[in-house]
Amino acid sequence: MQNYTPTGSMNRRGPFRVGERVQLTDERGKISTITLASGGEYHSHRGYFKHDELIGASEGTVIENSEGLKIQTMRPLYRDFVLSMPRGAAVVYPKDAGQIVTMADIFPGARVIEAGVGSGALSIALLRAIGDFGHLRSFERREEFAEIARGNVETMFGRAHPAWDITLGDLADTLGEVEEPGSIDRAVLDMLAPWECLDAVAEVLAPGGVVICYVATVTQLSRTAEALRADGRFTEPESHETMVRGWHVEGLAVRPDHRMVAHTGFLITARRLADGAVRLAPKRRASKTEFSEEDLNAWSPAALGERNVSDRKLRRAAKDATNLARKSAISTQEAGALADDENVQTRN
Repeated sequence: MQNYTPTGSMNRRGPFRVGERVQLTDERGKISTITLASGGEYHSHRGYFKHDELIGASEGTVIENSEGLKIQTMRPLYRDFVLSMPRGAAVVYPKDAGQIVTMADIFPGARVIEAGVGSGALSIALLRAIGDFGHLRSFERREEFAEIARGNVETMFGRAHPAWDITLGDLADTLGEVEEPGSIDRAVLDMLAPWECLDAVAEVLAPGGVVICYVATVTQLSRTAEALRADGRFTEPESHETMVRGWHVEGLAVRPDHRMVAHTGFLITARRLADGAVRLAPKRRASKTEFSEEDLNAWSPAALGERNVSDRKLRRAAKDATNLARKSAISTQEAGALADDENVQTRN
């Protein structure tokens, strides 16, 4: 295990290499992201510089462009990458991805299922948490989204992740065909109607396993919670949302920023009970829990409105994601070759 290198770690260290993504920050705080290419140039209305000035340089280097503008160079962090990568579907924001990993207790080596791969932002966070020896199976109904997600994940890790599989199709219909009962540790449902998949999830989730659902609206949250209670195989669900507000700190001028990342979605979690166990239902005042036909129609996927993305945009995003993944693979291969040379020199 001494020579073991976790997937994705190699392209996070060392000097800048051809094919890597680099985040540029100028003196005004404007941020841009480029992919390094031998002989390439970066142009803006305030000058240009050649990529060769960065290739081989250390991360954190500050360079000057042709107009004398100073530019700080860093590798993008996870939060930077997911907000700038090619996308077909809306991404799960980093603040929510962090909460999902923590609140669902995604641990190294865990076996996880994910419904709704989207553009791959949450898949990246889950893969980082489970490591090379866990397993993540993502379900996606649309092949175009799966292709975009695959490109983004390979760009982030430098190659295909050994712990990841994508299954095309609806989770409710295909989960039982690819996973054994009681074999899954965690289930992450990022979809319009998670209540439709709870029966299938309960079958494969191990006792004590966690199901966490990411939904956008209060009506989705309510129906998911009532479905978890009605199923009888889960503990009492817990719900919350996360809001992030930055602060301006400059000398004695300390105040909250005028903007914040507020509501993006709700998270609702519950745990799988042992077979035959009776759910402990907290005593509460009686309230309306029966849904009328009008309520059910209002909460249908069609009524909630699945955002339509044009085929042209999907093709463009898939092409961009594939190209970035190819360039990232070249960078990873170069890093691997350098590491092999260093190991040979060390042994000699």
